[in-house]
Amino acid sequence: MNKVTTGFFSFTEITDPAEHRAYNEWHQLDHMPEQLPIPGIVFGQRWVSTPACRAARLVDEEPVSAAHYMTLYLMADPIDVTLREFMDVGQQLRALGRFHLHRNAVLVGPHQWLDGHAAPRVLVGAEAVPYRPNRGVYVIVEEPAEGADPEALDVWIRSLRESWVERACAVPGVAGVWQFASSPRLQGPTWSAGHRRITVCYLDDAPLTVAAALRPLVRERWTSGLVRPVLAGPLETVMPYQWDWFD
Repeated sequence: MNKVTTGFFSFTEITDPAEHRAYNEWHQLDHMPEQLPIPGIVFGQRWVSTPACRAARLVDEEPVSAAHYMTLYLMADPIDVTLREFMDVGQQLRALGRFHLHRNAVLVGPHQWLDGHAAPRVLVGAEAVPYRPNRGVYVIVEEPAEGADPEALDVWIRSLRESWVERACAVPGVAGVWQFASSPRLQGPTWSAGHRRITVCYLDDAPLTVAAALRPLVRERWTSGLVRPVLAGPLETVMPYQWDWFD
């Protein structure tokens, strides 16, 4: 019964250290509320890479290394219409002067939803995991290694679905896992180019604690050398009016 077909990710850097509070006030109280009424927007949430979260990153490569925040909008079909309306609202707000300028989207764009998984202890179905309150996420961004054999990559991907995700969901504090990937049908002139997978582990315990427990399991993903990790680390849930991480 999952109505989500696409996850729109934005990994954002704040270019002026004094603008974090203003950015969060704008995004949480102005920008996101204007996007959520769009019919094809199912849900939206933001997370912050606090200084402690950044220090806990297992992998921290360009271009994502500069990101302070991650936003994820879950979208439904018809995705072309949803994306057009989503971008139109953004342009309308920009024309009204309601856009935060001290920001840089270091990785942005729609990714196809692949699958979802829930830890048995949380009781809710896999499709409901993103709507369950969370304390943060553990995010993994990966790309195929140069020259990686496509058939071997397919085997690796199957192993993620059949084994790795189940083991991740058994880690205390992991409520569930959703996986996304870039897709040719979602390419556009304003999105970040590339061929990548993004794995989002939803956490209901302290992100730094869960990150330490996940570290050995995350490292296992790359032993084959088939993929290049770009980012792996925890982020905390952005709570309303609690924007003092960088003060």
